[in-house]
Amino acid sequence: MKHTTRREFIRLGASGAVALSKPAKALWSASPAAKARAWVTSKDHKFQPTSVGDWRRVEGNPTKSIRLEPAQRFQNILGFGAAFTEASCYLFHKMSAEDRQTLLSDLFSSKGLALSVARTCIGASDYSTKVYSFDDSPEPDPELKNFTIAHDRETILPTLREARKINPDLFLFSSPWSPPGWMKAGGSMLGGSMRKKYYAPYAEYFVKFLQGYGSEGVKIDAITVQNEVDTDQDGRMPAALWGQEYEIEFVKGHLGPALERASLDTKIWVLDHNYSLWGRAMDTLSDPLVFKYVDGVAWHGYVGGPDAMTKVHDAFPTKGAYWTEGGPDITSPDYATDWSKWGHLYTDILRNWAQCIVGWNLLLDEKGRPNIGPFPCGGVVTVDSQNGQISRSGQYWAFAHFSKTMQRGAQVIGSQGEFADVHHVAVENPDGTHVVVATNRGEKQDVVCQLGTNALTLTLEADSITTLVL
Repeated sequence: MKHTTRREFIRLGASGAVALSKPAKALWSASPAAKARAWVTSKDHKFQPTSVGDWRRVEGNPTKSIRLEPAQRFQNILGFGAAFTEASCYLFHKMSAEDRQTLLSDLFSSKGLALSVARTCIGASDYSTKVYSFDDSPEPDPELKNFTIAHDRETILPTLREARKINPDLFLFSSPWSPPGWMKAGGSMLGGSMRKKYYAPYAEYFVKFLQGYGSEGVKIDAITVQNEVDTDQDGRMPAALWGQEYEIEFVKGHLGPALERASLDTKIWVLDHNYSLWGRAMDTLSDPLVFKYVDGVAWHGYVGGPDAMTKVHDAFPTKGAYWTEGGPDITSPDYATDWSKWGHLYTDILRNWAQCIVGWNLLLDEKGRPNIGPFPCGGVVTVDSQNGQISRSGQYWAFAHFSKTMQRGAQVIGSQGEFADVHHVAVENPDGTHVVVATNRGEKQDVVCQLGTNALTLTLEADSITTLVL
């Protein structure tokens, strides 16, 4: 089940949609005053301006039309982005200061992609230069006497500070791939599971991480309990199993209270794993104390479908949905040209209540390195390890059609009309502009974009994404 229909919207009221505002009422019947603007990515164009037909009066619903319904209101947009893994930060700092600034500006400035949400790793992930935690004591250290974030001062924290300087509104959230090995069965960060007797020190580990980063000028806005709670990746990389009852007990009995005691306003997101685990998310949020401390659910899209987010939203409409990981395969022949795949995916994510879309590594080399894990991921952008040349993925160009035009605080609105190969989503920005993103995975075709009794014709190129701003 996806976003509600207009009839369902009227019935649901406070369950996610909101009442029709005065500006929306006026827009619903008024003639658009300004000429629409549009940009296209296709085989021959990369987020380039494209022509748009003039507005005309229409009656009824034209054939092959995308009908905007500003009266239907859904979730607000937090933003779009990717992950500052250690691998990415290491590569940023192999560049000259000038080249690094240029690339970060391309990703985070308002003149570039305008990315506004980013993920960091609490200790090592599979995209690190080595396995490490913030307390690598050879013996159990429940008092955290050996805790230090020194490792991150080399490349990670400086990169985060540079990015925040470019975009001061950058929202950062952080995820651990594994607790320190001494907290786990097996004693290693590679696979295994958490031990309950270390819940209290692990909650303080989070507090020390947040305070340590804060003292370095990097505020973390949200945390997840564990990256991918339901797998230990067979011990091939930093990972940890967290049973459902473990996550529930840790959040309500330790992590939530620890953040409270430390007067930290950091949000807590649970699950941080696949759509297929939506039932677990429902059960977790059903615990009253977990519900108290948790802001929302973090989702990955590797298994299952995005309608899982709608199922959880319908049961817990006050809790957010955050799409926190998904990236390309560097070995895929369409790594640089699969923008329509990502455009279709992002459309479905936004039509199922997600407030952000965050990819995986911001930057990797042409072989998907540095990488201490088993998966051949690619970056949003790639740097050639031999000549330093930057190339952009299909995911990069898909992001452009959303992140460059959808402002923080934008609200997803209704868009109706189903026809072969075209997928669309629309938002209303805080400044009153409307954005429609239409992904065409088929042959070239014309569609009509309709707002009330006014419409214009938009030509969608083959295998393309087109963004229309009204």
